[in-house]
Amino acid sequence: MSFFDKLKSGLKKTKDALLKPVNDLFSSYDKVDDDFYEELSDLLIMADVGVETSERLVNTLRETLKEKKIKETSLAREEFKAILTDSVGERGDLMIGEGLSVILVIGVNGVGKTTSIGKIAHVLKEQGKNVMLAAGDTFRAAAAEQLAIWADRNGVALIRQGEGADPAAVVFDAVAAAKRSGADVLIVDTAGRLQNKKNLMEELAKINRVIDRENPGAARETLLVLDASTGQNALIQAKEFSRAAAITGIVLTKLDGTAKGGIILAIRHELGIPVKFIGVGEGIDDLRPFDPAEFINAFFEDEQ
Repeated sequence: MSFFDKLKSGLKKTKDALLKPVNDLFSSYDKVDDDFYEELSDLLIMADVGVETSERLVNTLRETLKEKKIKETSLAREEFKAILTDSVGERGDLMIGEGLSVILVIGVNGVGKTTSIGKIAHVLKEQGKNVMLAAGDTFRAAAAEQLAIWADRNGVALIRQGEGADPAAVVFDAVAAAKRSGADVLIVDTAGRLQNKKNLMEELAKINRVIDRENPGAARETLLVLDASTGQNALIQAKEFSRAAAITGIVLTKLDGTAKGGIILAIRHELGIPVKFIGVGEGIDDLRPFDPAEFINAFFEDEQ
């Protein structure tokens, strides 16, 4: 099964929760009026698009239809599809430069952070990159063990120290090892908690200082892993992490098991952070770079 087919299948719950009711709404009205807009807003909110984002989408539709003098719901539906497409945003590719590029990955425990690192490593290896992993989440022994399994599965090196070690020291060793081996990308597992934002900021700042000193001018990403099935809680986590770190991209996991895929619209609107990877299954190939056009096509395919 192709990833597009997996995406179509994975989005079924979200389509059933969001797109089908929206289509039914457009079909049940002869013309667009205030009651229609109110119902549309309610449907979006119930699909975990979020209040703020739902209001923006509805207001954009209202302004577009007014400007184009559209009152027929059939035409209004096509305009709304275009608005959703714009809202998903443009493709956000990983920043991979010359020499050694570094990707820091953060997120609360349970969202699939370590698994996502293993799958991103697989994607990069498919692209011909020489990848190395660093076990910087040293406060949870299981994280390093899980990362070791993914390193073996991908056939890549893993740099680790003992439980409770200084994450910045792990990164220091990893950068040195990556440069010696000629690695293209170093992926660092770190910050599996957000109980204390001050500690998180200090830890990431220390790690970044090590990278600046040992690998100056390198391309760098800070990816936040979120569990799509938690809906608005994922958005809250993203806001909290964004206050503590300069997030450059989102990894959205578990889209296949939830009706809350509308959260992708809220993340784009409220945070302005690009979604760089999406996950629709447990397999090693089931986390792929996010392609907005592919996402929208999978979302709307078979809809009339």
